[in-house]
Amino acid sequence: MDKNNTMHGGVLVADVLNRHGVQNLFTLCGGHISPILVAAKQQNIRIVDVRDEATAVFAADAVARLTGIPGVAAVTAGPGLTNTITAVKNAQMAQSPVIIIGGATATLLKGRGALQDIDQIALMTPHVKQTFAVQRVRDIVPTLLDAFRLSQEGIPGPVFVELPVDLLYPEPVVREWTGAAAGKSKSLTGRATNWYIGRHIKKTFDGAWKAQYAMAQPAVPPQPSESDLQKSIDLLKQSKRPVMVIGSQALLAPDHADQLQTAVIALGIPTYLSGMARGLLGRDALHMRHKRSNALKEADVVVLAGVPCDFRLNYGRSIPRKATYIGVNRDSAELKKNRKPDLAIVADPGTYLRQLAAFWSEQPGKWAAWHAQLSQRDVARDVEIVRQAQEAVDLVNPIELCRQIEAVAADDSVFIGDGGDFVATASYIVRPRSPLSWLDPGVFGTLGPGAGFALGAKLVRPDAEVWLIYGDGSAAYSLAEFDTFARHGIPIIAVVGTDASWAQIARDQVTLLGDSVGTDLVRTAYHAVAAGYGSKGLLLDNPENVTACLREAQALAAQGYAVLINAHIGRTDFRKGSLSI
Repeated sequence: MDKNNTMHGGVLVADVLNRHGVQNLFTLCGGHISPILVAAKQQNIRIVDVRDEATAVFAADAVARLTGIPGVAAVTAGPGLTNTITAVKNAQMAQSPVIIIGGATATLLKGRGALQDIDQIALMTPHVKQTFAVQRVRDIVPTLLDAFRLSQEGIPGPVFVELPVDLLYPEPVVREWTGAAAGKSKSLTGRATNWYIGRHIKKTFDGAWKAQYAMAQPAVPPQPSESDLQKSIDLLKQSKRPVMVIGSQALLAPDHADQLQTAVIALGIPTYLSGMARGLLGRDALHMRHKRSNALKEADVVVLAGVPCDFRLNYGRSIPRKATYIGVNRDSAELKKNRKPDLAIVADPGTYLRQLAAFWSEQPGKWAAWHAQLSQRDVARDVEIVRQAQEAVDLVNPIELCRQIEAVAADDSVFIGDGGDFVATASYIVRPRSPLSWLDPGVFGTLGPGAGFALGAKLVRPDAEVWLIYGDGSAAYSLAEFDTFARHGIPIIAVVGTDASWAQIARDQVTLLGDSVGTDLVRTAYHAVAAGYGSKGLLLDNPENVTACLREAQALAAQGYAVLINAHIGRTDFRKGSLSI
């Protein structure tokens, strides 16, 4: 590269992103990062500007989960960065490879009271795998290369790169800003100041355009040993009632999702899916959906593939002591959390399952009777759900609404869950059709990722229907992004289950403490808010109109509009006693 007035650090950033296959850069503009945005646009990277920096990180997270390529968000200094913290922490706990590029005050002004100057490294360190504070232009490229590599190695996660503003603008501009171009001063202090500034700028830009792109090899996840695979096979061959639970970590390599599906079906173990693994088995009968706790209590071998023994499994107590517990996880600490496996395997769960299937030689139907027993329970619970869906409630029955979403959604649909009670109800009823077609926050239980997840998902899969299932409490976190959807032509379908309550909390708070304080909302006109932002809004308050309303939303989305259905739902006891702590 030749140094000239058109060259600046933003060009170097954009070049690295382009070489790593980054197609979308999520951002909220700021003077600290403007050169990155302009240069990325010039390299045909789509700049997707949102209304809240948290949304930018959530969208980058969704891209990472669905493609395996680290998602990238660029935010300005100070409050621009602090606004991302919840989304960054969520990515860390979900083990998503995300790169957060943060602007910062000029290197000469650090600690001198410059606008938005805070200790950003201290802020971000607890929430990411690694932080980098770049001090010279020539270090931008190697630092970003390291960031991409580290985000994907071992246990994936977010990485933060701080880029001071004087590293991103052209050198002549920086000289003008610092006053170094103003000429020599006659005073000793003035001459010393100019000398110091000139020397600092020389160090900052020295060798700036001689970047070397030593691209890292693709990260290889930890592999299971042949011994561990053989031990697993021996245990499963002896088993009469095995149960497998597959979690998000098994899908950290999206390119292998179809192979993973084939492997799990070939193994034939009755399987429960959670997190990003939902949809892995499509419509295959091997997938068990209900009464997981009962199945675990009766199992003689339990395989947890990418799922720790946390609150979701009652801190390990859901697995009976008489059962043999096989645990597979990239993280050795997570693997042994609360309950040490009888066979502990530090490896990528997806790789483990694919290799296990390659060694598997048993005939299909080995556990047919056990599978039939679990399937009968599933069918019985589905019959019960149909009965509950037919019960009369005020306004729209939320169970029936979810059943109709399940009925009309296209086979290529991607579902995003953002909320508590209504979303959890949907998770029992709405069935993702294929691998990598369900997104939810994960173990952090975050409210607010919905719009960002939907944004990222629709950009990655432009031809798919993207359904955002909102609670009316969580919807308010990201309603402003309907402006983003409208400006960028992102036609997603959102369904807000409006019951005028933080129902997941109220359900137990009122029962246990006798007061709904802090949990009461009103039936806000969320559809009008979406319309005010330039999207389409539909009100659904008549149970007779559910299917017609959903079909209208699909038609509007097919025409290129983002749509929000404000569904006024009634109260049910579907999830009574579901408080998680």
